[in-house]
Amino acid sequence: MEKIKNYSYIGLIKELSLTDFKLKYQGSFFGYLWSLTKPLMLFSVLYFVFTRFFKLGGSIPNYPVYLLLGIVLFNYFIESTMASMGSIVGKGDLIRKVYFPRIILTISTSITALITLFLNLIVVFIFMIFSKVMPPVDAPLFLLLLVELFILTSGVSLFLASLFVRFRDIAHIWEVCNQVLFYAVPIIYPLSFVPQKIGKILLLNPLAQIIQDSRYVLITDKSTIASTILPFPYIFIPYLLPFFIFAIGYWFFQKSAAKFAEEV
Repeated sequence: MEKIKNYSYIGLIKELSLTDFKLKYQGSFFGYLWSLTKPLMLFSVLYFVFTRFFKLGGSIPNYPVYLLLGIVLFNYFIESTMASMGSIVGKGDLIRKVYFPRIILTISTSITALITLFLNLIVVFIFMIFSKVMPPVDAPLFLLLLVELFILTSGVSLFLASLFVRFRDIAHIWEVCNQVLFYAVPIIYPLSFVPQKIGKILLLNPLAQIIQDSRYVLITDKSTIASTILPFPYIFIPYLLPFFIFAIGYWFFQKSAAKFAEEV
């Protein structure tokens, strides 16, 4: 097996990420515009249905932007974990021919999804401008929340990528989990619509915490966040879980990586 020499791993991650992003829309008439169109189409349907028929969001200022931000952040998590799951299996030929840290494949796939997230966030900020939403002074904290989201997503992705090498049924199981997660995370509905006890349980989920905190620092202080309803010491759980999940995912991935070339 040939070993990569005198090559920056950071450069390799960059090349793989950009190549995957280009290939993702290769042959498509609209190309990169699909990365913007899909969340907007989902937003349009959900906004029309849940505001016109179910009357949700009336108590939330700037609810359209509130909803769009939640969809964009959630879509990044789903897109990244689903794509990263097959990152090892999809590069089986490369793994058998060349040696390099296998984690690069999964991390580069997560970064590819991160590029799409940044493009989608541009649309969110444009919506904010047209909706005359003035971000609070603590808006820069959103960057830290993006880091937290990337760590959480990467940890889950590493775990799923390792499992998928041996158990291909994981893809179907995770797809079902994502459908459940969409309604378990307060994306469509504000937390004020659920009992406070349920709201506390939902905010123990770091993905829910990230989305709610992002809405709080960018859009409205009416967004219920973990620090306001979770008692001590439970308040630390959603903020520490991403790092714990990443550590477990990294450990499991590295433990499994030695046999990837034989199993893919």
